[in-house]
Amino acid sequence: MLIGIVGKTNVGKSTLLKALTLVDVEISNRVFTTIEPNHAMGYVKVKCPDVKIATQCKPKVGYCKQGMRFVPTELLDVAGLVPGAHAGKGLGLKFLDDLRQADAFIHVIDASGSTNENGESVACGSYDPANDVRFLEEEIGYWFYGMLKKNWSKFSKDVEMNKKNILDSLFQQFSGLKITEDQILKVLEKFNLYETSPTRWSDDDLCKFAFELRKLSKRMIIAANKIDMPGADKNIECLKEEFPNYTIIPCSAESELALREADKHDLIKYLPGCNSFEILEPDKLSDRQKKALEFVKHNILEKFGSTGVQECVDKAVFELLDHIVVYPVANVNKMTDKKGTVLPDALLVPRGTTLKDFAAKVHSEMAAKFIGGVDFETKRKLGAEHEVKDGDVIEILFSK
Repeated sequence: MLIGIVGKTNVGKSTLLKALTLVDVEISNRVFTTIEPNHAMGYVKVKCPDVKIATQCKPKVGYCKQGMRFVPTELLDVAGLVPGAHAGKGLGLKFLDDLRQADAFIHVIDASGSTNENGESVACGSYDPANDVRFLEEEIGYWFYGMLKKNWSKFSKDVEMNKKNILDSLFQQFSGLKITEDQILKVLEKFNLYETSPTRWSDDDLCKFAFELRKLSKRMIIAANKIDMPGADKNIECLKEEFPNYTIIPCSAESELALREADKHDLIKYLPGCNSFEILEPDKLSDRQKKALEFVKHNILEKFGSTGVQECVDKAVFELLDHIVVYPVANVNKMTDKKGTVLPDALLVPRGTTLKDFAAKVHSEMAAKFIGGVDFETKRKLGAEHEVKDGDVIEILFSK
């Protein structure tokens, strides 16, 4: 799974990535600081089932802290976008190509209105951040349209002359973009295009198809960043009214980064996504650091309930992409693998995944020699078509 962090330049995309991962990326207020995409591992947060056996788990990847399991998911921060990106303006074409394999987007905007359309710093409140939501929708929609339009004449004639299935042909056309046949079918049916010869599609048909396919296949969450700056509160309320179909999360990437760095150096005790922290070493903090922590406490955590950063990736994975976390084990009673390690693995899978499909994600041999499974909670045996549920701990049975 890959979550793309997108938006125009200078709005805090790289800061958000660093806050989620603590990787070493360049952060500044210069336009186009990020040119090459930054790949890093982020984590979604869920309650860990190890509390049910009162034994601390030992993840192979990710980590567990204060009863919460942090399950890895890949993040990608790409070059900033400017209006006209789909036509090659700025680093637009590079930006869009970098996003081909993304499953969903976190669109970072400057909620304070202090960054104009070109990514330049301006006075707080002098720019309407709603423009950024609209322009990103347009740029990515036209990117899809451009890919479709480029070879449409040849493509449509080939489909018609060789009596090919339009659904299968379009699926192949978009195969590099992680788009499903079901998504394509929904758009074809919505605009009554399934039974229409592709040579008769109008330019408007192509455009509507492309824009709707983007909405279905590359869904977005809005990270309304810089909530610590004047005017952000009012702008966020306006954004929620204008874009009711989007999840809009108030964020302070700088605050989250400061908290995670302080926790990493054992100055405070902080769990990502929480509404509080505990100072562990007050004598080691400078007056400036103490003031900064006080500011975050009163103006971010107490006011908004969190910095919003962890919530962005959690909602992208669990709500937009509708994934769940399932734990495979070799001993369902002790929640261990063959070596006795407690809950070493946690896998993100789409809701509705069957037990046999889950076995294939664990190891291809398990699927090939699949017999069944056993659930930790009920100790019942499960069949191949059983749908795994969020938080399940399951022993997979297969022939040796």
